[in-house]
Order: sequence, then structure tokens, then C-alpha cells
Amino acid sequence: MSTTDPRDTIDRQPMTAAMVAVVVTTVFLNAMDGFDILSIAFASPGIAAEWGIDQLELGIVLSMELIGMAIGSVVLGRLADQIGRRPTLLGCLAVMAAGMLAATTASSPVQLSIWRVLTGLGIGGMLSCTNAVVAEFSNRRWRSLCISFMVIGYPLGGGFGGLYASSLIATYDWRAVFYFGAAATAVLLPVAYFVVPESVHWLTRKQPEGALERVNRSLRKLGHAVVAALPDVQGEKRQTSHGSIFSPALLGITLIVTAAYFTHIVTFYFLIKWAPKLVTDMGFLPSDGGWVLTMANFGGAAGGALFGVLTARIGLKPLTIGILAINAVAVAVFGRTSADLSSLTTMAIIVGFFGNAAISGLYSIVAYAFPTHVRASGTGFVIGVGRGGAVLSPWLAGYLLETGATLPTVGLIMGAGSLLAAVALLFLRMGVEHAPDPTDAGRTKYESLAADRQAASRA
Repeated sequence: MSTTDPRDTIDRQPMTAAMVAVVVTTVFLNAMDGFDILSIAFASPGIAAEWGIDQLELGIVLSMELIGMAIGSVVLGRLADQIGRRPTLLGCLAVMAAGMLAATTASSPVQLSIWRVLTGLGIGGMLSCTNAVVAEFSNRRWRSLCISFMVIGYPLGGGFGGLYASSLIATYDWRAVFYFGAAATAVLLPVAYFVVPESVHWLTRKQPEGALERVNRSLRKLGHAVVAALPDVQGEKRQTSHGSIFSPALLGITLIVTAAYFTHIVTFYFLIKWAPKLVTDMGFLPSDGGWVLTMANFGGAAGGALFGVLTARIGLKPLTIGILAINAVAVAVFGRTSADLSSLTTMAIIVGFFGNAAISGLYSIVAYAFPTHVRASGTGFVIGVGRGGAVLSPWLAGYLLETGATLPTVGLIMGAGSLLAAVALLFLRMGVEHAPDPTDAGRTKYESLAADRQAASRA
């Protein structure tokens, strides 16, 4: 048996096949978010036609999932720090499956809204949890890459899911989308149950009853040697017993990262929500608008993947800031693109590429900025507030267009969100000021200081 801190085993040893399997599972879990966002958009014409509701009522129905996600991210993200990653993840999947299946029984906008809120609660909690899971089931060398691959699940789910949703609706009706979503989520539930053990980082830091046995069970499942004893975390517990994302040590990080995520999400969801309508208004078919949005999602998948590769060569923070600035320019250029389908598609791919690459960067920054004991809570708060940006984005763009602003002006204003996010990150300092990272437990003082200096230089 080893006497090494089990967290150091995860951080420093090579990635095992079991650890890779956990990361791959989170990619599929995140894809459910992308599928859900686009599937409801494709289903919306059928919903409006069946119940004879106007655009305002339909808009309320479409926003219900985002409200549920915001609440779920904050509330259930905190729960994951209290009871563990695994039970929270499994519980959120069960809630998602139930909500999607129940949506097929809705006979009115009110009923559908209720089930959409329920589904959103599950997705919001799952997103908070998966970011913590990826950070804690990957080693230091590949952590940023693994987080980036998790993030590309969103555009992949949106791209492939959107294409499949269109064929389902054409053959059946809008309820078929939610039957498929419920079935896909139900399949992921046993996959997550058997593939994802409890986090070694969480168990070591929290040390609940039977912690040593549970840590060794997780280590064995992940292909690592078991440990003879757990490190003493009493000093950590005393130092962080009142630890919170709003504590003096973490408040600055919380505010800066949340502001950056919120403002970028305002820019990000402009294209996600408005591309089909804008393309249609230029005289193209509705299917052309759907194609432009689908290609933007595939561009986003490529951007997220490339970001993960680049983090091995370029510092996380400067890379994210640079991509955010480029995305602001790309959105402004999209607003000035002529009514040519090929040009619009190309620019949509570019916007999707840089927009989702920036999401990957922000997710990675969140994972590194918050220590284990508040990682899911911090992620949940950032994502929850960010969902407010997702709600604000289509409304703000619609308001600007309704009041007579031209598309180039709207593109310039909406792109400014990513630029504001880049400015906010200039004030972020990581690796030294926040509460001690529990992965440093068991190291000498000089090893910890060296690791902090290295992390700070990369940040």
C-alpha cells in the first residue's frame, strides 16, 4: 500500500483508461445540454402551431429551461460539494430523464413550462458537477485538455442532435424530440453509474464515514494503487471551515470569473438564438437558417478541441483573453456579412469556433480558480449567473432590432460582451491568493510554493 496522498496520485500519475472513460462520459453528459437547447428551438414551430400561441407566449416557454438551469446550477452545485459528485450527478440525470419524458404529456404551455423548469434543474446541476468531475478525474498535465473535450460535448450535442431532431419532427411531431431526449438520458444513467466512481479529491478533503475504504475503492476502479491511510486534513478544515465562494479569499475570483462568463454568454447566445431568424430575414429558407446554426455548432466543437491542445503550449489565461477578443471581432464581422449563404455559414463557423473555445477557457479557469471544497459550488454559481446572460442575450438583440438598430450595429454591440469578458480576466490572479488547493496537501512547504509559482506563471 502507498503512503502517498491519493490526490497526488490522481494529479501526478499518467491518465488511466478508466480516467479517460470518466472524461468521455462527461462529454456525452454535456452533449445533452446542447441537444436540449437546440431541440426545443426546432420543436417550437410545432408547439406554437398545436396550441395557437403567439411569439411572446412561446418565448416564455423557451426561457423556462434556462431559468431551471440557473437555479439548478447554483443550488445543486452546492449540493455536490456537500454530499459528493457521484450521487448529485446520478440524481440530476434522473431528474432530466423524468422532465423530458413528462414534457411529452404536456397539453398546454403552462404544463410544458413546468416540465421544462424541471429538466433545466437537472441539467444545471449536472453541468456544475461535470466540471468538478473532469477537474478531479484528470491529472495536472491533461486537465485543461480534458475540460476542453468535456465542453465540446455541448456543440456536438447541438449539431448532431439538431440534425436528428429535424428528421424526427418531420416524421412524427414535436414530442418525438423529447422522447428521444428522455431515452438518451436514460441510457446515460447506467453508464454514469458504472463508469464514474466518487471523486478521490472530494472524499479525501471531506473524509466522510468510511472514507479510506471509499477512496481505495475509487483508486482501484481508476487503476491506481490503494493507500494505507488518508492525510490529516484537520488543518485544512479549520482553515476553510467557513470557506465559501464569497469569503474574502475567494470573493475577488468569484466576481471576476462570474462577470467574464456572464458577459461572454450574452455574446455567445446571440448567434445561438438569432442565427436562423436573421438568415431567414435575409430571404433564405428556414432550413438554411437551421443549417447555418448547425454549422456554427460544429465550428464550436472544433474550437473547443483546439483550445485544449493549445493550452499545453500557451498559458490558460492569456489564451482565453486572446480568444475572447477575437470572438468579439468575429461577431461584429458577422453582423456586416452580406446576404450570401456561403459567407454567412463561414462566419457562423468562425464565431462558433472562437465562441466555444472561449467557453472552454472559462470552464478551465473556473476549475483551476476554485479549490476542491467549493469547486462545484463555484462552478454552479458562475454557470447559474451565466444562464442569466443566456436569457438576456436574445431579448437584448431583439430589443435592438425592434428599435431600428441595423444588423451591423447589433453585431457590434452584442460582440462587446466577449470584449468585456477579456477585460475582466485581466484582473484575475490565480494560484496564490485563493484558499489553498487541497492537492498540495502532503507536500513540503517548498514544493507547494514552487507549484504555486508555476501555476501563477501559467495563469
